[in-house]
Amino acid sequence: MKPARLELDYLAPPRRTAWPGVLLLAVSLALGSYLGVRYHEGRQALVRLEAESGLLSPERRPVRALPRERLQSESKAAEAVVRQLTVPWAGLIAALEKASTKDTALLQLQPDADQRRLRLTAEARNREAMFAYVQRLERSPALAEVHLISHQVQAEDPQHPIQFSLQATLK
Repeated sequence: MKPARLELDYLAPPRRTAWPGVLLLAVSLALGSYLGVRYHEGRQALVRLEAESGLLSPERRPVRALPRERLQSESKAAEAVVRQLTVPWAGLIAALEKASTKDTALLQLQPDADQRRLRLTAEARNREAMFAYVQRLERSPALAEVHLISHQVQAEDPQHPIQFSLQATLK
């Protein structure tokens, strides 16, 4: 048995008039514009009233001077922040990346901005890799006075890496 033949009508039915929709759109736009203008005027009036009440407010007091101790402590805190920000991070990180190899891993970085010192904790596969890392850091333009402070063989690790600490001065 064959399915019945399907007849398709490709002609669209005539459209209804669109003027009620256009009229509704025009009224909505006009009402929205009116409300937007009223909102803007209301906000300006509110800002103006707040400014006037702030100028004429009886509770307004003159600004008191801060105590000298508080000013000094805030000044010291600001100087500490400036010292932290003036650490040459870009050069320092570039030097550390340039000095690193697959045989060494940087574990910890502790900058001391007050004394312009840097303390590093790293791990090397063997003693030669540790000394080569120290020598590469000594040749770095960002660091000076690179010294090996301590080292310890990690006996609990099967590969027996060496964990070591360095101290350097920031240039």
